[in-house]
Amino acid sequence: MSEDVTSAITSEEPPVLPNRAVPFSEAFKSFIAQGWAPYPAELPEPLPATASTAARREALGAQFPGERLVIGAGGPEVRSNDTDYRFRPHSAFAHLTGLGTDREPDAVLVLEPTDPQAGGTGSDGGTRGSHDATLYFKPRAPRDSSEFYADARYGEMWVGVRPSLEEMSALTGLRTAPVDELEAHLRKDADTIGVRANRADLTTELQAVLAEVAPLAAPAAVADGEAEVTDQAKVEAKTRDAELMTALSELRLVKDAYEADEMREACTLTGAGFEAVVADLPRAAAAGRGERWVEGVFGLHARHVGNAVGYDTIAAAGDHACTLHWIRNDGDLRMGDLLLLDAGVELDSLYTADVTRTLPVSGTFSEPQRRVYEAVLAAQEAGIAAAQPGATFAEVHRASIRVIAEHLDAWGLLPVPLEEALSEEGGQHRRWMPHGTSHHLGIDVHDCAEARRENYREGVLAPGMVITVEPGLYFKSDDELAPAELRGIGVRIEDDILITDDGNENLSDLLPRTVADVEAWMADVWHRQAVALAKSGEQPDENGR
Repeated sequence: MSEDVTSAITSEEPPVLPNRAVPFSEAFKSFIAQGWAPYPAELPEPLPATASTAARREALGAQFPGERLVIGAGGPEVRSNDTDYRFRPHSAFAHLTGLGTDREPDAVLVLEPTDPQAGGTGSDGGTRGSHDATLYFKPRAPRDSSEFYADARYGEMWVGVRPSLEEMSALTGLRTAPVDELEAHLRKDADTIGVRANRADLTTELQAVLAEVAPLAAPAAVADGEAEVTDQAKVEAKTRDAELMTALSELRLVKDAYEADEMREACTLTGAGFEAVVADLPRAAAAGRGERWVEGVFGLHARHVGNAVGYDTIAAAGDHACTLHWIRNDGDLRMGDLLLLDAGVELDSLYTADVTRTLPVSGTFSEPQRRVYEAVLAAQEAGIAAAQPGATFAEVHRASIRVIAEHLDAWGLLPVPLEEALSEEGGQHRRWMPHGTSHHLGIDVHDCAEARRENYREGVLAPGMVITVEPGLYFKSDDELAPAELRGIGVRIEDDILITDDGNENLSDLLPRTVADVEAWMADVWHRQAVALAKSGEQPDENGR
């Protein structure tokens, strides 16, 4: 850390709430700095993603030659009072740096144009890229500074050992600099270099600097020589940042080989999490509030093998399965009900799976449950078959939803002929499946969300894309147009599909999908568990514990 930064930190203790303040004596300040082992001399190995991140940054920079690109990681978000949610970096920041887990709050990646005309020659005589990348972050402070022991946001005593500039550079392959130097850098050549940024994910201080040197509402000259902010200027300035966000999203539409492997691993670990849930279903049903138990079992598994769950787990039993994003998860599991489990493990790299299985709590489907389940499975099979390179994203939905509508028609539930229901003017079938069949998946569960419609909803599937295929049928318990025996049944089946050169790969196919296979799998899990208990001499109590 540079001399001026160190002295600034040492001379002034971080502010704390008055009722939390604990004064530090001079004796303590002298004592706390003594007797620490030196930090490791060896630099860490590069993160696995660094083999791909340079190419991603180059691809992004090529879209904005001569412009300064500022991508912030974001900072902690307040959960309540002075406690924060667990930090997760902005997905674009993680994608371009390779940093995952909780790295690195308040960090900023800056892609600086090497030349207003782009291109040029590097110091080694080779072709130079359009931008040079620097990672600005808060490196660890010396142990004789107040930051070390008193700063709850950055202090080593509070949040653990932070990397040095050299260590972060070794991890990411990036030039690094203290984030305290970024304000001055943003002011440099601000009158000649255009700036694009994800401003909402920068600190308030950096947002203020950008508001000054690259305002969203840029002044426009008028005839009398004065300046005024026009509506058009505001639109154009905001559009610049929006175009960057779109480019960052679209950069992730096609996954590279590293990303595809991460998605495979996320799906494999998610499958193991589903098996852990099945193994504990008897306990969950017996203990009461079983949806919470299921959520907890999967969450424990996800935190143990990865970073966390990729999104709030949906553990919806019975009629709760008919609420598409049921995350309250406070209901009981009852024999005879179905459990719709929609969950995914997020790896330390932040790539996540997104898988849904609908499971009979008792281990066996009833006839009405089987009827609905097999209709949804047929719809999913049609969607997966349609997920081919060169097909449109919308064709996957059309293939699945036609099968859904055909079943509803055969059951006599559609108030109009089948083709009329499937027309743009119809849509009556959506009463029982109101959602889409697919979304892109990757470092976000709903990945590439800011991509242009023509490249997403109306886009063409290409090798390397990963999408979900997840049709469903939902007959709410108070739906008087549904047959009585189907009311309260909600079924969704979801898998993660990698588009390949000659078709697709179901990344989550390790989990069974047919009625017979699901029932056999659940029975096998419970049998293996019983055998293991018998060998250990343990016996479950009356609650399955």
